[in-house]
Amino acid sequence: MAIFNNGDSTHKGTKPDTNTTIITAGSTIKGEMNLSCNLYVDGEFEGIINSSKEVNIGKSGHIKGDISTTRLVVQGYIEGSINAARVEIKAHGRVNGSIESCELVIEAKGIFEGSSIVKDVSAAPTKASLSQKIPEDTLKVS
Repeated sequence: MAIFNNGDSTHKGTKPDTNTTIITAGSTIKGEMNLSCNLYVDGEFEGIINSSKEVNIGKSGHIKGDISTTRLVVQGYIEGSINAARVEIKAHGRVNGSIESCELVIEAKGIFEGSSIVKDVSAAPTKASLSQKIPEDTLKVS
């Protein structure tokens, strides 16, 4: 798998975040991840994910566990509990479990089975509050 960055920083006047942790297809990881960068999962992860940035579950990604982040995009499968300001379940994405979020978007052919609690916007995890919990990137793997 190759990742290319063309260095285009003109998108919406902000510099793109080029720091992304990637779990590629065919990888299996168990443990706890505490991140201050984006996470992209196309493999399998079992455990706890805490990220102050965006978590994206690719089409072949499978998560079993708990996720806490500011924004979660699901194109694969998640089984567990989610706490995020915004959750997007894309077409063919699937979540089985509980979601606590301010915004929940489910596209056509996206599947959600479980319970959902709409949080007050002021109660959503913010980058600042998650950064206070996560002083630096850590990874605990069993």
